[in-house]
Amino acid sequence: MISFLLKNLTGYLQSHTVIHIDQSVLRDIRNTLYSQVTKLSLRYFTSERSGSIISRIINDTASISSGLVASFETIFKETLTLLLLLIYAFIISWKLTLFALLIFPFTAGVIAFVGRMIYNQSKLLQAKLADTISILQETILGIKVIKAFAMEDFENKKFQAETNNFFRTILKINRIKNLSSPVSEFFGVIAVGVMIWYGGREVLLAKSLSPAEFVGLLILVTQMMPPIKNLSNVSNRIQESLAAASRVFEIAEYEADPISTPSQKVVTEFNTALEYKDVSFKYEPTSKEFVLKNVNVKINKGEIVALVGPSGAGKTTFVDLVPRFYMPTSGDILLDGISTKDINLPSLRRLIGIVTQEVVLFNDTIKNNIAYGLAGFPHEQIVAAAKAANAHEFIIQLPNGYDTPIGERGLKLSGGQRQRLSIARALLKNPPIIIFDEATSALDSESELLVQEAMERLMKTRTSLVIAHRLSTIQNADNILVLRKGQLVEAGRHEDLLRQGGLYSKLYHMQFKLQESK
Repeated sequence: MISFLLKNLTGYLQSHTVIHIDQSVLRDIRNTLYSQVTKLSLRYFTSERSGSIISRIINDTASISSGLVASFETIFKETLTLLLLLIYAFIISWKLTLFALLIFPFTAGVIAFVGRMIYNQSKLLQAKLADTISILQETILGIKVIKAFAMEDFENKKFQAETNNFFRTILKINRIKNLSSPVSEFFGVIAVGVMIWYGGREVLLAKSLSPAEFVGLLILVTQMMPPIKNLSNVSNRIQESLAAASRVFEIAEYEADPISTPSQKVVTEFNTALEYKDVSFKYEPTSKEFVLKNVNVKINKGEIVALVGPSGAGKTTFVDLVPRFYMPTSGDILLDGISTKDINLPSLRRLIGIVTQEVVLFNDTIKNNIAYGLAGFPHEQIVAAAKAANAHEFIIQLPNGYDTPIGERGLKLSGGQRQRLSIARALLKNPPIIIFDEATSALDSESELLVQEAMERLMKTRTSLVIAHRLSTIQNADNILVLRKGQLVEAGRHEDLLRQGGLYSKLYHMQFKLQESK
């Protein structure tokens, strides 16, 4: 009774300890990986599918954790068992034991070969799973477009093709995995057969071994077979974990945003000017194509500067360099005469507010979305920011007012409502520099008017960089920068650029004729 009590008690403690270790490892890996993802440069997210990133954080980390923890438990137990059996066998007859062990290098070779194949196939399997998750995510995010184009059958076939590929890869891995156990057992049986032949001669002819010792040794060798089989299975699990780990390490080793150092200056205000000095930029270091080429421009505090140009001219890249989403390939950007490279990154970004065409809202309440990153803000100030952004009227008509959840990506709201919340968020942050990246291009006329009024309030007393979709909205800008193929080709006020008859004049009259034709 005491022995069974101890057995069950230690078994329970062992299970609890293993689960604790397993989940602790999984939690720590995911936390570390998530922290790394938030630090990665934007260049990574432009080249990697979001479904693949999710798969690595959720599925690959689970494979690492469960595989290694379970393997550790088996390795510890089976290695100890095998070692004790070997010691006992050597004590009985070291010659016969060595003779039997000659067969095991062949087993190890097969296990290593199978393990390598499993590693390669497991890596492919994780990639297939990531592709499946990516398609699922794209379907959920684009369900309105899918339904609008009646593409349900097409998307179903695409998803089924991915799951079939995943299915075939799973079967292939299991075919390979199932090889190691019977092969190791077969070699073990050969070892036992050889022992019976050689040991029998030692007992019957040479009389160097007693029948009892021979039988005992035979039993010991057969007892070694289960640990060897289990260790071969562990080898397969370790290869699966290593395949998942290699995908995780690709994220961990990717270049993160530059880390702020103690030598960098912490800035708390913007006083004079923002200046581009011979700035050039390309997204890939090996590429010959520059997105910006030798841009020189000075933006004084309080100025409204508009950026116009054909699609692909480099307008968004121009403004993305200010908060250091990317670093210039050459040249420098100065804030009050200080290179942004030498400014503490969080303090630099606290000086900048951004309102984009694609509004990013979170699955939270309206209040928390407006006060994002500004915990503890008084409710009165949140309401004031909403009023200034022309958002207060529609907010108070919602079921729970400012405490109304807005759904994933704010899909419960219209485009104009989401844009006004984005402006309210920027107003509450109260930055001295504000960036508008085509903030009104996707709105109807009524929403555009409300958003435009909110933008004008936000631009008062602030330095503003405005990427304009409708040129009529930037006629009062202090300076208009005209970009073409990454180069600054014109700069000046609206009237001056029209008189020059250059690219700006051409774009303006083309848009004016288009509006007249409507």
